[in-house]
Amino acid sequence: MDSLCFTSETTSDGVVERGFTVGDVPGVLWSPVSGPASAPVVLMGHGGGLHKKTPALVARARDAVTRQGFSVVAIDAPGHGDRPRTAEDERVRAEFRQAPDRDRFRSVSIAYARSLAERAVPEWRSTLDALQRLPGIGRDAPIGYGGGISLGTAIGIPLTAADPRISAAIFGGGFFVYDELLAAARRITVPVQFLLPWDDEHVDRQSCFALFDAFATAEKTLHANPGDHRTIRWIGIDEGFLARHLN
Repeated sequence: MDSLCFTSETTSDGVVERGFTVGDVPGVLWSPVSGPASAPVVLMGHGGGLHKKTPALVARARDAVTRQGFSVVAIDAPGHGDRPRTAEDERVRAEFRQAPDRDRFRSVSIAYARSLAERAVPEWRSTLDALQRLPGIGRDAPIGYGGGISLGTAIGIPLTAADPRISAAIFGGGFFVYDELLAAARRITVPVQFLLPWDDEHVDRQSCFALFDAFATAEKTLHANPGDHRTIRWIGIDEGFLARHLN
């Protein structure tokens, strides 16, 4: 059983940011300077090719801490951020650059997503195990998944389907939909908020609609905004969604 080891700590504007490792997986925990024990914890996934401290993710994390009193955690996906790339990771990146057409790009993306999810879901669950052993969090803290866009959705959906501790989730378009992802969505019965970039040049809307339909929960909402694959806008969403279901 891997323990959580803190590697850094800074405090600013009422937010404590602590770097950590669980085994060889690096992560970041943002939490209020002061607040009640067992406050809700939100797991945030990052997009493909990005990392745990992209500016947009950090901004959302700090907002969730200061406005809602949550603790927020993010980890680097395999082969991303501070994690070394395997030979397979390098091969796939080369294939992305050389893909001659959309169909080949799609097939490479799906194969890589399957591989990443198989590795990342157990890592997220181990991280959550370690977080729950911290005195400021504990086993009674409600858990949500938030900000799961693009790769964050490809990992977040199977994670939410597999881990009963997650009681509400935010996912988004920006990733190709495939059979395993649909099957995982059909096992999700917790409330879901789904964000859709309307003008994604890679992922067609109909496949995103099919994914939204697949969620087995009776409480789900879809929010669409203009935006391409790299421009997913968080406008007009239910800002109180996680707070309502985690508090």
